[in-house]
Formats: sequence, structure tokens, C-alpha cells
Amino acid sequence: MKMPAILREARPKQWAKNVLVLSAPGAAGVLNEWGSAWRTILAFVALSLAASGTYFWNDILDVEADRSHPKKRLRPIAAGLVSLPTARIVGSLLLVAGVAVGFVPDWRCGVAVITYVVLTVSYSTVLKHQPVLDLIAVAAGFVIRAIAGAEAAGVEMSTWFLLCVSFGALFIVTGKRYAEMRDIGEDVASTRATLTSYSLDYLRMVLAVSLGATLVSYCTWAFATKEISGTSWPSYELSIVPMLAALLRYLLALEQGHGAAPEEVFASDRTLQILGVIWVVIFGLGVYVA
Repeated sequence: MKMPAILREARPKQWAKNVLVLSAPGAAGVLNEWGSAWRTILAFVALSLAASGTYFWNDILDVEADRSHPKKRLRPIAAGLVSLPTARIVGSLLLVAGVAVGFVPDWRCGVAVITYVVLTVSYSTVLKHQPVLDLIAVAAGFVIRAIAGAEAAGVEMSTWFLLCVSFGALFIVTGKRYAEMRDIGEDVASTRATLTSYSLDYLRMVLAVSLGATLVSYCTWAFATKEISGTSWPSYELSIVPMLAALLRYLLALEQGHGAAPEEVFASDRTLQILGVIWVVIFGLGVYVA
């Protein structure tokens, strides 16, 4: 059954990115407590509503450019399936609803949702036209998701945790740009202006730097977390293995011509999914069992 156009424009598949709200509460070992769990769920709902609102407004502002894109021209607004007046109303309502829900678990979570909306709107209007800043802005959106989850559940985040999320997000975002350049070729200016400022070699260097920084910060965080927990179980350090394997697997997917839509890579790559499950089990044993 085909999804209604207005729901497709909300991009429910993209809500999977908001699973990041679980990262800090999960690592802190509080997701098995109902008080923390329901607040984290509300953070997920708030960010999903807000994200859908920003997707509407992004596509409203990019409607002409999207019509020149081989894939984006099929989006409901670009294809004329959702009118611009309707899109403006629905997009605005989703933004307001997202912010309102964000304040329910904790006011700081609400502020994080507002920050996410401001950053995303700034990206859609200004930052996406600025090379390097566009990468940082999109990566920052992922970091804010993790912060919103932490604030909703009332848990603290270590510096190494934030660095790991930050560099990991930069790795994913850079990979998306790299895949887009490989897919589109010379006609990059008509789809994303900043791509004309990049080269494949430059993006490869950013991928290498962000991958290395992600791994180093994750390793440091894992060992520091083990020291704080006082456990003798090797779960935290063993979790480094599936994490490294997953990062390298995603890098391979980029080299094979995938990655322009990271969520589709994660949804279709069985090996990545298995590695993710292995990581969750190993790390979860350290947090909730050891």
C-alpha cells in the first residue's frame, strides 16, 4: 500500500536517526527504569515531529533545486503532490508540536529541540551553501539528538562520549557527501552547490580523520567507563571490536558506491545489522549485567 504523500513528505524512515536519544540513557544504564524510559521516548517523539517539520520547510525552500535532482524530484512537494500552502501549514504545526513535546520530560530537553530546529533551519537557509560548515552543521544535528536524550533522562555525558558521537556523526555526514559526488558526477552544482567546492580526495581525507578520531574517542570512552564502573568483565573493551568492524564495513559500502542515503545502507546491509546487534549485546552486558 502506497504511503500518503503528506506522510511521505514527513519522511518517517528518517526518524530512525532519532534513536540516538537512547545512547546516553542506554550507556548510563537507566533505560530499564520506567521513569527514565518514558522521558527518553518523549524526547524521541519530540525530535521526530520537529525533524519532520524541518523536512517540510527544507523541501519548500529547495523545491526548484529538488526538481533538477534525479531522486529528490520525486519528493511530494517537488512533484507537486503536496501544495506549498499545505506544506507551510503542516511543517509549522509539526515544528510547534515537536518543541512543545520536548519540554514535557525536562526543560533542557525542550531547549535541545529548539536548538535542533534553529540549527536545521539555519542549515536550510544559509549553512548548506557554506563548504565545511555544511558538514559540521549536519553532524551537530546528530550530537543534539544525543544531548536531548541525556537531558530528558537526566543523565550526565562524559567528554569522550560527546567526542565519539561528534566525530562519528561527521564520518557519516562526510560519507553521504562522498557518495553523492560519486553518484552525480560532474552535474553536482544543480543538486548541492557546496559539492563544487569539494573533491573526492578531500572528502576521503575528512573520512580518514573522522574515522580515526571516532575510534580513538570510543576506545578512550570504553576504557574510562570500565574504570568508573569498577567491573572486571571485559565487555567494554570487547565492544571495540564490533564498533571497529562496523565503521570499516560502512567505509567499504562507501567505496562500493553506496552511502548517499545512510539509513538505506543500515537497513539493507545484513552484516552491519549483525555487527550492531553484537555491539549492543556486548556493551549491554557491561552496563546492565556486570
